[in-house]
Amino acid sequence: MENLALELNTILDGTIAGRLLSNLGRRIFFPQGIIAQSSEAKKSARRANATIGMAFDGGKPLILSAVAESMSGLRPEETVVYAPTAGIEPVRRMWKETMILKNPSLKAGGISLPAVVPGITAGISYTADLFLDEGRPMLVCVPCWDNYSLIFKERRGAALREIPIFGSGPGLDMTAIEKAVREAAKTGAVRIIFNFPNNPSGYSPTRDEADRLERIVLEAAEEGADVLAICDDAYFGLFYEEETEKESLFGRFAALHDRVLAVKIDGPTKEDYVWGFRTGFLTFGSRGMEAASYQALEKKLLGIIRSSVSCANTAAQSITVKTLADPRSAGEKDRYRALLKNRYLAVKRFIALNPAHPALIPLPFNSGYFMSFLCSGIHAETLRQELLHRHGIGAIALGDRILRIAFSSLEEDQIPGVYRLIYDTAGELLPLASSQ
Repeated sequence: MENLALELNTILDGTIAGRLLSNLGRRIFFPQGIIAQSSEAKKSARRANATIGMAFDGGKPLILSAVAESMSGLRPEETVVYAPTAGIEPVRRMWKETMILKNPSLKAGGISLPAVVPGITAGISYTADLFLDEGRPMLVCVPCWDNYSLIFKERRGAALREIPIFGSGPGLDMTAIEKAVREAAKTGAVRIIFNFPNNPSGYSPTRDEADRLERIVLEAAEEGADVLAICDDAYFGLFYEEETEKESLFGRFAALHDRVLAVKIDGPTKEDYVWGFRTGFLTFGSRGMEAASYQALEKKLLGIIRSSVSCANTAAQSITVKTLADPRSAGEKDRYRALLKNRYLAVKRFIALNPAHPALIPLPFNSGYFMSFLCSGIHAETLRQELLHRHGIGAIALGDRILRIAFSSLEEDQIPGVYRLIYDTAGELLPLASSQ
């Protein structure tokens, strides 16, 4: 094993992060190569900096006119230069500040400085690289985003343990979640991902449910298990009901216990309506870690980033800085959130006026972009095909039984008509399915 990896492992040994590292996580390090040496040169090379593979003229990066005109509000230094592996410093610090504003229970000193990753998907994948080995149990609440299976099972070879997120009641199946965590804890380590608002169901826990999730994780840690609690906060902030917990679970887990390592993966993708920016943030938090531990763990993460994409998009990070600093952004986001809430309420009204459909059971939803139906007596894919080819309506089938509808992409006045066609088409398929 490389000496740099051994040095980082020595710093992390005895911490929750050190115990949870995968084989790859223990081997990985951030090399003292081109990137590290270039970063050092930026600070000290006063006469000339010949470290990085970029081209300058008069001290400015070369830039084509078409590129410059397309990004007229940004300087070349904000667009075409390589970003540091962990991301540009201003966006990292500003994101941490806004994260704390949105999650008042967070303490700045108790979490790492967010690192920039090329999208939330990459953040989840890098976390899996660091902490997940082949055959290790990984707890996932289902229904879930289909990419979890690709990342955890296919890429990392984990043993996926699926927990039914809903039971017969109106919210989370807390009994099933607690049972799964307790079973995993018997192995000495729990690795679990929480995705709220949930994709595909569009559900977030109530405050009481968040309290219970916190207790479940705390009990596992108190009984001697190491817990990796990943918070996939892709749709954070889009909450539509008063009783919904408005803070990320990350704040609870980051300060919970020395044996709990929380990872928050979020970004402006959905929060700031910049889906194609492919810019996300990865933040660590644990009561059992200090500044040196966070720095060592960050270097492990930087090794993962460096060995995959090298760095995230500079222009997107620069625009994110301007967006976070722009006084117009907060008011515009409030308006967009109200627009999405009105679409959510329109779906709730339709379902309330059309209860007890024989083939479609709406799963609990209260937030985010989506809601989903559990299909009873018909196949979700058959319904999807009928909606698409007969009526020109696109939806997503997840397995045999889940049909996901992104009400976020529907105009409010479209919703009654679209949902009427979904209900009617499902009703027409039911007798056909019964006769087969």
